[in-house]
Amino acid sequence: MLVTSKEMILDAQKRGYAVPAINTGGGNYDIIRSICYAAEEMRSPIILAHYVATGKYSGDDWFVEVCKWLAKKVSVPVAIHLDHGDSYDICVKALQYGFTSIMLDCSAESIEDNIKHTNEVMKVCQVFGVPIEAEVGELVRLDETGETLENKNIARVEDVKQFVEGCTPDMLAIGIGNAHGFYKGEPLIRLDVLRQVREITDIPLVLHGCTGMPDEAVKEAIRIGVAKINFGTLIRHKYVEYFKEGLETLNHQGHSWKISQFAEKKLEGVIRDIIELSGSANKA
Repeated sequence: MLVTSKEMILDAQKRGYAVPAINTGGGNYDIIRSICYAAEEMRSPIILAHYVATGKYSGDDWFVEVCKWLAKKVSVPVAIHLDHGDSYDICVKALQYGFTSIMLDCSAESIEDNIKHTNEVMKVCQVFGVPIEAEVGELVRLDETGETLENKNIARVEDVKQFVEGCTPDMLAIGIGNAHGFYKGEPLIRLDVLRQVREITDIPLVLHGCTGMPDEAVKEAIRIGVAKINFGTLIRHKYVEYFKEGLETLNHQGHSWKISQFAEKKLEGVIRDIIELSGSANKA
């Protein structure tokens, strides 16, 4: 069933688990379907996440309609989330399309501008009754080998304090050494920063870049106060791996749906593992 992310995130914070937000590869039908049906099987709330860049291929409106259709097929709460929206116009358009969760990422800007722009989008989100996620401390970007592409700072606690004094989003992502992409070796995740942030605000926290992060680090982050965890890199790579496996091993006779079905079913196993890690199983 289609819902906003607000109630599920507040429940997660109250009950000490996190809601998985899983990137859908630009609205890939197989991936969306696998996420919804794995969540149904595990009785877990779930967030279908969508990047602006990948939406240029599938169409943001097409993505929302597919998500709405599949959300109706399951009985667990499903939210449709714009991930890393980077402008007022993009966020407003997403609201008009029917997204039920919005992230405005102004983490590369000054704290003052981050506050200003987040408040502007928050006003519109409130009109639509849709929660908003903000970010302080821009995430590191990694190349295919796990090397840092850009040197971004871990969030300063004083910056977070300034931000939450000027702005109160429904969720707040904090940069703590996490990154988008595959990590090279074990990443240094600054859980101490997360603990300090938790001491100054009770806003539900979000952890991005969970692919390749040690499970214990994710679990400890949830214990500290993270109520939403994001996975993207793992999902898209596993989907391509499984699709290739199906292409090479099935007697598909040129029926692409048989390959899609194979990849989808295998990907459901990955989603189930993420749900177990988040602690969200049987919480719906």
